[in-house]
Amino acid sequence: MRKSIIFLLFINIVFTSFSQDRSSPAFQGGEWLQYRMSYSGFLKAGTATLSLQETELGGEKVLHAIGEGKTAAVVGWFFKVEDKYESYFKASEVKPLLFKRKINEGGYKKDKQITFDHNKNTARVQDFLKKKDSTYAVSGPQDMISTFYFLRSHDTKNLKAGDEIDVSMFFDEKSYPFKLHCLGFETIKTKFGKIKTQKFRPLVQAGRVFKAEESVTIWITADENKIPIKMKASLAVGSLRAELEAYKGLANPFEVVYD
Repeated sequence: MRKSIIFLLFINIVFTSFSQDRSSPAFQGGEWLQYRMSYSGFLKAGTATLSLQETELGGEKVLHAIGEGKTAAVVGWFFKVEDKYESYFKASEVKPLLFKRKINEGGYKKDKQITFDHNKNTARVQDFLKKKDSTYAVSGPQDMISTFYFLRSHDTKNLKAGDEIDVSMFFDEKSYPFKLHCLGFETIKTKFGKIKTQKFRPLVQAGRVFKAEESVTIWITADENKIPIKMKASLAVGSLRAELEAYKGLANPFEVVYD
């Protein structure tokens, strides 16, 4: 369960968050989402948060997204996770400019920074622990956090069950294809009430972490925000569940279904 079963796994999965057209933005500076992570249905594994703020980078106004994950006290006794991911991107295009990843997962550490140059189609990767500096050729990639907002900036309200979406992500010196299957709409019960959602299933690699390629299911609010509200994953050992626990600063009303 190494390499962010508590947080990184969740972040990779919640990239499947979508939105409507540009006339009604799905997100804004000040948005904050918190998720409760549980292992095998009952053990609280930790929390994951995603926050978004307006800032400047190189004299340009950009959005600064921060994803953080921490294990709960009980889990931390034998496997402590403290992860932080940051992405800087232009709100108008959602193209990543700078990505930072600093993690400590039970002694497994990484401290990296990726600088994207979309004019030259390159990504400069600085590994501060290994003291390595490399540049790679890329083509229109997203980083691990910007993908979340990139997908939310697109219109997917007309997706039908069986439709697929492909996105290219770049991290750890490699480009990774991300494929997502749409399963249709479903109204589910949550702590906030009944929520109408779009249901998706990303294809994942079976083996060390996941039980099978179709081990993950995620539910996205079918309102104008399109935020992930629930996720379930069957792991090689046990299962992982994430549920939206708290939110603030949404760009649009959070819609609850009333009978």
